[in-house]
Amino acid sequence: MKFSSRNGSLLTACAAVLLLSACKETATPSEPVLEVRPREDVTVIRNARIYTFDASSTVLDGGSMAFAQDGTIEGIGDDEAMLKAFPGAKLVDLGGKTVIPGLIDSHAHLAGLALSFTRANLTGAQSKAEAIKRLREFEADLPEGAWLLGRGWDQNDWPEQVFPKRQDLDAVFPDRAVWLRRVDGHAGWANSKAIAEADRDLSGDWQEQGGFIHRDAQGEASGIFIDKAMGLVEQAVPPDSPELMAEALDLATEAMVSQGLTGVHEAGTSLELLNLYRQKIAAGAMPIRIYAMADGMNEALDWLCENGPFDDPSGRLLMRSVKLYADGALGSRGAALLEDYSDDPGNQGLMFMEAATIDERLRRVMSCGLQSGTHTIGDRANREMLDALERVIPEFPDNPGRHRLEHAQILDPSDIPRFASLDIIAAMQPTHATSDMYWADERLGEIRIKGAYAWQSLAQSGARLALGSDFPVEAVDPMLGIYAAVTRQDLDGWPEGAWLPAERLTREQALRGFTIDAAYAAFMEDRVGSLEAGKEADFIVLDEDIMQIPVEAIPALKVEQTWVDGVKVYSK
Repeated sequence: MKFSSRNGSLLTACAAVLLLSACKETATPSEPVLEVRPREDVTVIRNARIYTFDASSTVLDGGSMAFAQDGTIEGIGDDEAMLKAFPGAKLVDLGGKTVIPGLIDSHAHLAGLALSFTRANLTGAQSKAEAIKRLREFEADLPEGAWLLGRGWDQNDWPEQVFPKRQDLDAVFPDRAVWLRRVDGHAGWANSKAIAEADRDLSGDWQEQGGFIHRDAQGEASGIFIDKAMGLVEQAVPPDSPELMAEALDLATEAMVSQGLTGVHEAGTSLELLNLYRQKIAAGAMPIRIYAMADGMNEALDWLCENGPFDDPSGRLLMRSVKLYADGALGSRGAALLEDYSDDPGNQGLMFMEAATIDERLRRVMSCGLQSGTHTIGDRANREMLDALERVIPEFPDNPGRHRLEHAQILDPSDIPRFASLDIIAAMQPTHATSDMYWADERLGEIRIKGAYAWQSLAQSGARLALGSDFPVEAVDPMLGIYAAVTRQDLDGWPEGAWLPAERLTREQALRGFTIDAAYAAFMEDRVGSLEAGKEADFIVLDEDIMQIPVEAIPALKVEQTWVDGVKVYSK
């Protein structure tokens, strides 16, 4: 796929990529006449290199884009023609900077990002000792009796690369409950005081379905809880106040727009959270668009089934999807595999649902006219979900489809073509590959690793990829995701030649995954995702041309401006 660059008069009267209301043809098609009128209600950004990501992949050098006060794009074309078409418009000269559609993170956790501002941040800690040092610093500001909460630890980054124990925390925090989520959110680390707060005895040899409690030789909980076992401790954690959550949410959305994100697909939204978002929108305090996925078989799904998909009049909040979970994560060995983990014989991970339960839940979702989005990491989880979708989709011919597998991380090669044949969207996160590549081959072995993070294989098979970050598991910055997608290297350029280089994406593929294809995955491609007349003016201004700079410069690319609905919501 190549971009077509157009210089000069892309806009001639009403031709080509333009005008909703500023012109009309009054002569023959070969002799159009441009009827203009003053348009003080229009803003025109001009003198920019604009990548539209429309169907023709148009690029405009010396381009302009006009949008009305309601945020609707009225036209797009070259400077001279646009200035003639919109006399009297407010002009914003961008000095030759690059403009692209606003970026959309197709799988993330906005509420989780907000909460991360209220927790100890353990991301990037290079040892258990460093993690505990950060916890001690964070604890200094906590009131007596408050839980010490944190997230981001990753034993794979530590020299010993083994799970920590409750005693590591007990030695430093004997009188305060401590609960720390792993970086992927699929494991928790607790001290003895937090374990004692659970509503049942956690010792013995029993296990929670869909979870795993690590225990010592005496049958006592060691402090590590995997997937659904985390709930045994987490239910005792005091809830955050609505006031704290509202303030933290402002910090999260500020972080997003500063990085060029104008939209997010939130993978798991409660009814309570949905109402908070609605309150923020009503107060004019929601600068991004949210595509919300109900949090499983809970109140939000019941509400959607009763009331139908929710589309806020502001255009800032749409909910017509449900997030399900099939398995755990690779880093904590909870991802469900077809064969044993290469570095843990006898362990094939955790499948959260039996086939009958999967079918039952899919039927519930589809009968309500909703989209399913299911967390699938391991090759077994992906296969079982594809099997289930193949069984259930035909039962609901009126369902809008576009069902998604979230992560689609480890695939048996034979299952890759099934995404396209079943019209299943692969919602994938490029930075997961560059975070996991240091140890993923140890988990999977040299044969199975070939089906891991298989972006290009999926794309070539005809599948649609919607790209994201899974923040706060990974960093918010989408430039890191684009860089990971096109290089499959870390920021130091390792490994030389890329990790599994055949699965790299082109820059165009990566950007489409963060724009128009992400919009499609949320039923929003008629609103956002590309810069075209009739769509919303969601766009960002970059300090350099993302399509032309050396690939190693992409992570340092800066967002100078972010616009949503034709309103500047961030300026560098």
